[in-house]
Amino acid sequence: MTRKSIRLMSSVFLIFAFWSGSNNSAAAMPPVSRMSLSNKMVLLLSEEHSLPFITLQVVVDGGSRQDPKGKEGLAYLTAKGLLLGTSKQKVTSINEALDFMGASLTASANKDYVSISLRVLKKDLENGLMLLADTILRPVFPEEEMQNEANRVLGAIQSAEEDPGDVAEKAFYRTVFQDNPYRHPVEGTKESVPGLVREDVIRFYKTFYRPNNAILAVVGDISLEEVKAQILPLFAEWPEGPIPKSDISRDATQKAGIIKINRDLAQANIIIGGIGVPRSNPDYYTLTVMNYILGGGGFGSRLMEEIRARRGLAYSVGSFFDPKKFQGAFQVVLQTKNASAREAITLVLKQMERIRKEPVSEEDLQRAKNYLIGSFPMRFDTQGKLVNFLSQVEYFGLGLDYPQQYPALIKSVSREDVLRVAQRYLHPEQSIQVIVGNLKEAGLIAPE
Repeated sequence: MTRKSIRLMSSVFLIFAFWSGSNNSAAAMPPVSRMSLSNKMVLLLSEEHSLPFITLQVVVDGGSRQDPKGKEGLAYLTAKGLLLGTSKQKVTSINEALDFMGASLTASANKDYVSISLRVLKKDLENGLMLLADTILRPVFPEEEMQNEANRVLGAIQSAEEDPGDVAEKAFYRTVFQDNPYRHPVEGTKESVPGLVREDVIRFYKTFYRPNNAILAVVGDISLEEVKAQILPLFAEWPEGPIPKSDISRDATQKAGIIKINRDLAQANIIIGGIGVPRSNPDYYTLTVMNYILGGGGFGSRLMEEIRARRGLAYSVGSFFDPKKFQGAFQVVLQTKNASAREAITLVLKQMERIRKEPVSEEDLQRAKNYLIGSFPMRFDTQGKLVNFLSQVEYFGLGLDYPQQYPALIKSVSREDVLRVAQRYLHPEQSIQVIVGNLKEAGLIAPE
């Protein structure tokens, strides 16, 4: 391997120190180096030498929103297939090598991207890196193993039909996103998975698994010089290629809807919500504060206070925004007795309307901001969390000064800001409501 083939693009070689004497959140973040290989793969490094472990994560922009219509679950099956053998070794050899090293190698997919993660002792880094690179660059997707994996996925989908929370969530996303590719489950459906074949997987892999569509984050007991010597040569041979542009609108309209799914259950599983925001939305930070007050703050939230503490209708209730790259969703999730379902839904809608009409108190605002800023370092207080954090910062284009900027962005939120975003993004009168439970007991169907 020549020096030229593994050279860094000097114009985009940057090193950032994430610390500031006046900022506790940023101070908890170790220095991070960012570099781009000649094949346009981005690499992030955070050195942490207290333990002899290294965690690596490769993120590929090839999640389930890239599934072709009628091939839902293809991104997920492709990710799982990476671990089923390469042109150099079979899956049994890979697993034996991992067991011998006490290392872990995993692959997963979500709606936006795929992540392949390796955790290994420093003394075994060379062998671990060979496995990681081989898995990503040279998978063969063997026919028999792929069919077995597809059968496992199908079995899991069928088992999930017995989980009322899972049933509710899938119905919610189908309704909210309609024709948007975020609508279908990451793992696919019982109708789509049986139709997936090895050729589909190979085609998907060749389309999206490219270095110019990937991020490699490295955290642990390794130096920048070691990265250059050991990691870069392995991935520099990965050829770049054209990547299809995602044709997903960031704009969407929402119509009210009630989805009632009858199940013989003691409790009703309920989701209320609608369209949210993409991660790039500038109101994201204000929405984070607003949501903490409404339902994201646990026992300090309005929904928990009203529905559990005051009314005793649910053991837990909470709300959250789930932002993706191009779009997102907002959900309130709770479980309650069937007979209390309609009352609980009414109370949720009233609290959504309240935060749209009344400015929050200064006390509630400060409590939310203090918690969000104070808990921020917990997002990267382990190797696993930090490697995931770095990957997401790069993937969503948040900027390497994000740990420094986050506290200031949260601090700047005012009561007027909270009211503004609640009015803009919460629409109780147009909400999607999904109820999975005994509909007769809930008074949602006429008695026989």
